[in-house]
Amino acid sequence: MALTDPKGRLISVSGVSRVSVSTTVAVPATTDYAAEDVLSDSASAGTSWTFSNVVAEEGGSGTIVNALCICQTTQVTHRPTLYLYNVVPTSNLNDNAGNAAPSWTDRAGYIGKITFPALSDKGGATETEVNPGSGGLPKPFVCGVTLRDIYGILITEDAITAESAGHSYLINLLIDQN
Repeated sequence: MALTDPKGRLISVSGVSRVSVSTTVAVPATTDYAAEDVLSDSASAGTSWTFSNVVAEEGGSGTIVNALCICQTTQVTHRPTLYLYNVVPTSNLNDNAGNAAPSWTDRAGYIGKITFPALSDKGGATETEVNPGSGGLPKPFVCGVTLRDIYGILITEDAITAESAGHSYLINLLIDQN
């Protein structure tokens, strides 16, 4: 996705290729979430969040310079945290289950985490954003040797009682590819 300014002109940075990568997950949300629960696509067979083609070549590197989290449901004001990996993590991935990330088993692929401020509701979907200098950004990373993707586990730092079954979360990462 090309970035443009308000007049539609292409934004480029000399020597750096900037990409925007998004992933959307619908969470089951069958019951209230406790603090530090996982937000995933299934309560019994959850999968990690996959951010595809974040680098141009297998095993490439980059830096996450901005992160945006949007929740489809209004009045949800918890603080999300995204744990990132350069390989698919084996930690607990099931929705509404207690977080186990980062696990010792996944330490070799662990990139770090992005800590979002609380989601804010201004009448539409709720959202939160992390910019350089906050929440753990910028976040440099190197993909797995044969991979162009990075993977995440999203958790809530706070209990959620305004959830809605099947509501979706979108996470967008703005990445400078090396």
